Amino acid sequence: MTPTTANLLTDNPTLYEARFPDPERLAGRWTEDCLRRYGAPGPRVLDIGCGTGRDAAYLHGAGHSVTGADLSDAMLAYARVQHPGPAYVQADLHAFDLGERAFDAVVCLDSALLYCHTNDQLDGFLTSCRRSLVPGGLLVAEMRNGAFFLGRTELLDAPSVSGFTWQGTAYRSTTTLYVDRAAQLLRRTRVWTADDGSPPVEQRSAWRLLFPQELLRLLAAHGFEVLALHDGPGPRTEPPWQEGDPLAATADGDRLHLVARRTP
Repeated sequence: MTPTTANLLTDNPTLYEARFPDPERLAGRWTEDCLRRYGAPGPRVLDIGCGTGRDAAYLHGAGHSVTGADLSDAMLAYARVQHPGPAYVQADLHAFDLGERAFDAVVCLDSALLYCHTNDQLDGFLTSCRRSLVPGGLLVAEMRNGAFFLGRTELLDAPSVSGFTWQGTAYRSTTTLYVDRAAQLLRRTRVWTADDGSPPVEQRSAWRLLFPQELLRLLAAHGFEVLALHDGPGPRTEPPWQEGDPLAATADGDRLHLVARRTP
């Protein structure tokens, strides 16, 4: 087996979209609903950690002026060709400066925020978001929920196995999760195999586990008022979000959904 710090999916955007299809554009529609529901003060949206650009392009098509930002050259190159419309730029979500008060909303989906592993990185992200937003601007984020793992082990007890076929090659992943409590990280080991004769590849990654009360305190410290913090429904919940769904009054499911407003 070949360990690597590379990532089969994020380094291959076409493969990423094959593994995580979103034909109904649930993530983009959910985000647009949040922007309408909570009153983004204008059309300028930053999608930080935009990945393939799929959600940024949906928001662009809905009438927003969108900038998609990502650290990955491969993702940005793919986005510019496959999901045109937004302006795509390279930026590190740990600390970015794309202009003071340049946006009316900052969007951070699919647990991208949780790649801020340390407190300093979280502070850098929220400082950058506040600098980027006009007063009254919105921060919309969707991520795994640290509170889900308090006393619950169903995602940790055994490896999960999934597979898909793309361009005639069958891919299979075996994923093991464990909680690094000292670092407050959910660590993931994923082994990829393919039926094309290539050797197995082992990849390791991690997400910061954030808890609802911790998020409330962090956001308040950085000058944000939390408008919504709940576990669903959302684009990655089961069942998934649909227009008109009432919001949950709980925050103990696998996903956490956040809307916050920058205070003056």
